[in-house]
Amino acid sequence: MAASVDPLVVGRVIGDVVDMFVPTVTMSVYYGSKHVSNGCDIKPSMAINPPKVAIDGLPDQFYTLVMTDPDAPSPSEPTMREWVHWYVVFSPLVFEKIFWKEILAYMGPRPPVGIHRYILVLFQQKGPLGAVQQPATRANFSTRFFADHLNLGLPVATVYFNAQKEPVSRRR
Repeated sequence: MAASVDPLVVGRVIGDVVDMFVPTVTMSVYYGSKHVSNGCDIKPSMAINPPKVAIDGLPDQFYTLVMTDPDAPSPSEPTMREWVHWYVVFSPLVFEKIFWKEILAYMGPRPPVGIHRYILVLFQQKGPLGAVQQPATRANFSTRFFADHLNLGLPVATVYFNAQKEPVSRRR
């Protein structure tokens, strides 16, 4: 098993959200100057805006990025598993410009109770997706069903962070 996958197993990302896979693309995710590494803590107040995402993918390929919370509304009772926070289609380079098509607008972390995992899953598209629609609801999203429905296959990269509700007095 690849060393970069181990934290995904420990954090139950593999199992709860995606199946075992071998990462083939390096993905870097930043909230401001904070680099997201598997299992790190990010304050919701730091993640109000979408993260900056960089990959070492092929410039002529298209990718799909999904961000979900498998712990909604509560880690002990995830009855809305998974809550989808973001859905983007992009290419690392198209005519020397970054190309992003936001299918579902970004919603920052809003954990009501407990420590929630926020998972960013990157897929390399096998071909054009055609007409892509927003999910009918953000609740009860399934990354596996989504990938199967769009014929995306297994992820090529995944990273996750933890967040919990901030006390009102400590929010910045």
